[in-house]
Amino acid sequence: MSQELIRSIVVPIIYLLSTILFIFGIKQLARVKTARRGNAIAAVGMLLAIIGALLELGIVDYRWIVGGMLIGTVIGALFAIRVQMTSMPEMVALFNGFGGIASALVATSVYWDLVVQRGAAGTVYEALGTDEAITVMLSILIGGITFTGSLVALLKLQGKLRKGQPILLPARHYITFGLLFASFALGGIAVAAAGGDSVVWVLALSSVSLILGVLLTIPIGGADMPVVVSLLNSYSGLAASMAGFVIGNPLLIIAGAMVGAAGLILTQIMCVAMNRSLLNVLVGGFGVADGGGGGGSDEYTSVTSCGPEEAAMLLENAESVIIIPGYGLAVAQAQHAVRELADLLKDRGTRVTYGIHPVAGRMPGHMNVLLAEADVPYEELLEMDVINPEFKNTDVVIILGANDVVNPVASKDPSSPIAGMPILNAHEARSVFVVKRSLSPGYAGIKNELFEYDNTMMIFGDAKKVLQGLIGEVKDL
Repeated sequence: MSQELIRSIVVPIIYLLSTILFIFGIKQLARVKTARRGNAIAAVGMLLAIIGALLELGIVDYRWIVGGMLIGTVIGALFAIRVQMTSMPEMVALFNGFGGIASALVATSVYWDLVVQRGAAGTVYEALGTDEAITVMLSILIGGITFTGSLVALLKLQGKLRKGQPILLPARHYITFGLLFASFALGGIAVAAAGGDSVVWVLALSSVSLILGVLLTIPIGGADMPVVVSLLNSYSGLAASMAGFVIGNPLLIIAGAMVGAAGLILTQIMCVAMNRSLLNVLVGGFGVADGGGGGGSDEYTSVTSCGPEEAAMLLENAESVIIIPGYGLAVAQAQHAVRELADLLKDRGTRVTYGIHPVAGRMPGHMNVLLAEADVPYEELLEMDVINPEFKNTDVVIILGANDVVNPVASKDPSSPIAGMPILNAHEARSVFVVKRSLSPGYAGIKNELFEYDNTMMIFGDAKKVLQGLIGEVKDL
């Protein structure tokens, strides 16, 4: 079969099949029950995309291609196997960064080949074409922002950058908007510059984009990192789409656009769940209370604590139990223990469900993935809108490491940093057990009024050890 026939017939068919698989894969990822299958479908789609791209290129050195794929496969497999569930958000942030820098490098390589290596006469837009020259600059800009922004998000999630707290520079908004304006100016100058003279402007644009990625992310507190991770995911898709325009690959344009749109939609969902506006996210500096810590003292005065024995006695007669997982559950790797406790309670005739807040944990869907790892039935995982009406009729709520997402102050105090944030109404249950290592605040940095409610009892300790204690006590009942 001739190369022309392959490019005109075979490659478009492969790209079409790949696009369909991407669409169905993303659709399947929308539900926990089908997410694993969706991931596999999308992976097959990516394999087809690679095959199609290689066929379209025609004569390539497959030694480099196979070598690169083998190295990438080994690195990816090692990361995937060794990463802890608590570190999954950091891994997602890192992948976003890799996607951004890959797109920027693709655009840079095209620019270097056509403008510098070939010593094209005239301006950059004459060598590349006006549209291609503009998309090259946009891909470099967005890719650079995504790369360094993702690295900052990674460090914040790990608590290595001021323990995840916001870093507020003086006049940060003026600096950010100034650099953003400068980046567009540099891109315009680079497009209009002649041949090799444009290199210095492209390098300046790359430097500014990397700085912008840092400045856009450091003012954001750890409480809002789920929003940032999904927004950076959208940026990486947009950068990929720009790279697709640069190299004239329709599949990369489509796939990048899908990732960008999906990430933006998810960002908006996260914003609503955290009572943040999208503009607030884009500008940066959110996640910080401008005044006070919620209208009261941060010290606790009337906290009641108990042990697994007392909790087990209430669980003995409970007809309904709602379990609310949080980051503490992930840290303790207690998903299998919570499943074992739930099975024991169900064997005794208790109805057990799980209340899932959209931003519990460190990234969207973190708790769903964690509980799915322990084979918790999908139908027991109930979203916030579904589970909230049930709390008033629930005997016992067990909160495992969650904090801000169950803080009643969100709906009571307009001056609170989390005012208006939708929460799980755990405080409405007859009895509430909060499993935490200490009374330390959540990412919002404020006290949780739920801890002082009359129907709340704290069980201090590692979530896994506490659950194992509860399991032992329930078995002895």
